[in-house]
Amino acid sequence: MNIKPKTLKGFRDFLPKETRKRQFVINTIKSVFESYGFEPLETPALEFSDFLKGKYGEEEKLIYEFETKGKDKVALRYDQTVPLSRVIIQYQNELVFPFKRYQIQNVWRGENPQKGRYREFLQCDADIVGSSSPLSDAEILKLVLDIYKKLGLDVTIKINDRENFKDLDRKYISAIDKLEKIGESAVLSEMIDKGMTDDDAKIALKNLQEKPQTQNIKDIYSELKLLEADLNKIIYEPTLARGLDYYTGMIFETLTEGYSGSLCSGGRYDKLIGKFSGVEMPAVGFGLGFDRTLEILEEKNLINIPFSSVRLLVILNNNTKDKSLEVYQKLRNANISAELYLEENAALEKQLKYADRKNIPYVLIVKENVLELKDMSKREQKSLTIEEILKTLQ
Repeated sequence: MNIKPKTLKGFRDFLPKETRKRQFVINTIKSVFESYGFEPLETPALEFSDFLKGKYGEEEKLIYEFETKGKDKVALRYDQTVPLSRVIIQYQNELVFPFKRYQIQNVWRGENPQKGRYREFLQCDADIVGSSSPLSDAEILKLVLDIYKKLGLDVTIKINDRENFKDLDRKYISAIDKLEKIGESAVLSEMIDKGMTDDDAKIALKNLQEKPQTQNIKDIYSELKLLEADLNKIIYEPTLARGLDYYTGMIFETLTEGYSGSLCSGGRYDKLIGKFSGVEMPAVGFGLGFDRTLEILEEKNLINIPFSSVRLLVILNNNTKDKSLEVYQKLRNANISAELYLEENAALEKQLKYADRKNIPYVLIVKENVLELKDMSKREQKSLTIEEILKTLQ
């Protein structure tokens, strides 16, 4: 029976060219995480489903859950915050607190697939667990700015304090959360539909828009100034509402000009871990939207990497095979990333086409008494000694 190969809806394959771009962005993000002392963490793809359920509000219906042959009820990792909470409880005597961790792994959600929304996607998270200091909040914000600065993308962070919503019913907060997407009149209409009078809705929204910075936000700004963060890129927005189910203090989202939606968002969640352990533990962190970030970097031509992992292809033919292998090994010993064409009888034209399609910048043609180095971009070919070749490639 012939089975037509195809990818599941909402899932993706990444061919080498795309994977190299993704790895470049991942490695850049990792380098910033580790420069701040954040440690890598990995957790299993599967968790017991009862541990995940009850943590995501209405979104819980998107969890992929099933029963194993051994009758265990399990679910695919939905995010990385709940697994982090499990790790904190399970290994608290082995971890160093404040625990600063980053995690870059796939998560799975039963989304309705559409542009920019997938059922399997990569999340990049960073969290500080065990510190309630506003310095921790400030460091998280500075970390986000530094990640995007290193990626070459100009961003703005909007911040708020959940304290600003303490006198509002959450059904009205969820309406206000849509302010930037649907506009003021639509938000007011939704607040009225949910039970407020026209005047009360206008007053509530106006009061919120005019709320001054809380003491918590002022303290965070003071720490940001000491960290030499660009305060022009961190804007107080009293109507910003995120994560009604778990954020307890500062909340934020990261934006870039010309694009709607947040690239990276997070905040302080001092009660989430306590739901599992019974002992509250302060925490602050964020999740970075990897696919969205990658898409914008590509649109702005900010990913400038070679599409080949090797610098040179050594051409192979029967007449000079031994010498080609000898030269190839000299290149390898000199730490030159080089590839050897593996079909001995292939025509030169075929081997050159192979190098061209793989975007390998140089080709080495080994003849009896001479080495010819071909620059594939310039289409120039020169006779050089092995020492001259090494110098060129290094």
